[in-house]
Amino acid sequence: MQIQIFKSKIHRVKVTQADLNYIGSITIDEELMEAANIIEGEKVQIVNNNNGARLETYAIRGERGSGVICLNGAAARKVQVGDVVIIISYAFATPEEAKTFKPIAIFPDENNRLVKK
Repeated sequence: MQIQIFKSKIHRVKVTQADLNYIGSITIDEELMEAANIIEGEKVQIVNNNNGARLETYAIRGERGSGVICLNGAAARKVQVGDVVIIISYAFATPEEAKTFKPIAIFPDENNRLVKK
């Protein structure tokens, strides 16, 4: 048996664009995707902190270091530029794997950039 577990998240980033006329997906700064271990085409959940909307789509790579967070297609109707969202990915694991799995959470700054430690 496998269960679905929290794999990673990009916590509290600002939506920089919403493109209703694009085919679909969410465009995410490549640097943020790598830091959160999200790969292009991976299914993600978007939680909008401003209006409570939740939706699922897939990630596409945006320009590295740009801070881009763009909801595309129908998802653009669920956000406004400037909204704060959380992007969450999940994975399947056996219960045994799940007990020791360590998820990744990143906390970008107010400009959607990685915080340098």
